[in-house]
Order: sequence, then structure tokens, then C-alpha cells
Amino acid sequence: MTVGRAARGTALAQLALLAGVLTGCSESAGDGDAKPPASTTGAATTDAEDTAEDTAEDAAQEAAKSGGGVGAAGSACELPVAFDTAEKWKAEAVESGPPADGGSEEDELAAELVEGLLRQGPFTAACEIDAKPAGNIGFIRVWTGEKGATEGDAEALLKEFVAAEGNTSEAKYSEFTSDSDVSGTEVAYLYTSEALEETKKERAFVAVTPDGPVVVHLGGLDTQEHEQMLPAYELAKRTLRTA
Repeated sequence: MTVGRAARGTALAQLALLAGVLTGCSESAGDGDAKPPASTTGAATTDAEDTAEDTAEDAAQEAAKSGGGVGAAGSACELPVAFDTAEKWKAEAVESGPPADGGSEEDELAAELVEGLLRQGPFTAACEIDAKPAGNIGFIRVWTGEKGATEGDAEALLKEFVAAEGNTSEAKYSEFTSDSDVSGTEVAYLYTSEALEETKKERAFVAVTPDGPVVVHLGGLDTQEHEQMLPAYELAKRTLRTA
């Protein structure tokens, strides 16, 4: 994904507008509906919950299937680590820099705005794995940091990443080890959007490599989208390996 062009800035603005519209549409329309008679409420609720659980389980199994990978040489995103990507998700490298051939003032302004979005604390965006082809609105984003960190710095680095996002709360940190014995630190937290006046779940993990620390982050349009995409995130964490 090459940035530094006015079109890129326009696309980002359109995406923000789309997110606001879709979030508003996703709000429940039945909050004020009357409850069914007491004699039928229990059975109806149980049937609905069973159906929802079955649907969620089927979706999770589908999303967790590997459809490729990123990180290795020759992949869409070459990174210090590699992991599997879920079926149908599309990975694209994030590139930044000044506009080609200097560009116009508008191009330069767009590039500056995008550069700000591509940095979070000590990390720079390196890869976006888009869930839209799989039917969800959101990304797994991979962020890379400078060399020199040690494994003992993992949680501190992750805390810097979360703090730089702003408006976060209830962060819970834990350790994990992938199937390939790559260890790291994970965080689950809440992010509140002031513009949308909505709080949603987010999650990220960090692993420290000789080539620098790497953060893999899962957001989502809202908490529902986030939870639907979790199997893809868990697949990435489980298959994490050195590139």
C-alpha cells in the first residue's frame, strides 16, 4: 500500500466516514421492544442462543483456516516474523515516504497526514491484512520497531503502543508461546472513540526479534466485528515463527 498521494488521503477520509455510518447502522433496533410473554421467553431465548452459538462456531472454524502467510521472503509483507493468515484475508505491505517526483502541496499534506497514522508509539505500520474479502470490516495490522529491544522489554513496549492509541482502558497483559516456541506478550483492552461515542474491544501481541520488536494488532469496526475476526488473530498468534 503506497502512500504519499492525495488519493490515499481521500481514501482514508472515506473509510472513516464509512465506519461512522456502518457503526450507526449496527446499533440494535430492538432495545425498546416489549418482551414476549413469560411462558415463551425462556424457550425462545434458549433457541436463539443455541442458534447464535452454532453460527459463531461455524464462522470461527471457517475464519481459522489458513489461507497463506506473511513475513517470509517473497510474501506480500516481509517481516522479522512470519505467521499464517486466515483464508480469504488479503495482505498488503504498507509503504510510506514522500510523494514521487516531489508531488503537489496537496500530495505532501496527504503524505504527512498518512505518516501520522502509520506511527503509534515506537512502532511503524508495516503490513495490513484485510478481512473484507472474508466478509468482515477490519484489519490485522503489523507494526515494527527499531532494533535493540530485548525480550524483557516486551510488556513495556506493548504498553507504549497501547498508550499511544489514546482513550484506552481495562488493559490486561499476559504471556504466550506459539506452536513454534516464539514467546511474547499479549494485551486485551478497550478503546473508546470520541467521534463515534462508542467503546470496543481490541487486542494485540508483541514479540521481540533480533531485527526489532513486532506488534500484531486486531481492531475492528466494533466489538462484534472484533470477536468475529478473533479466530484469524488467534491463528496468527498460534503460528507465529521467526521469518
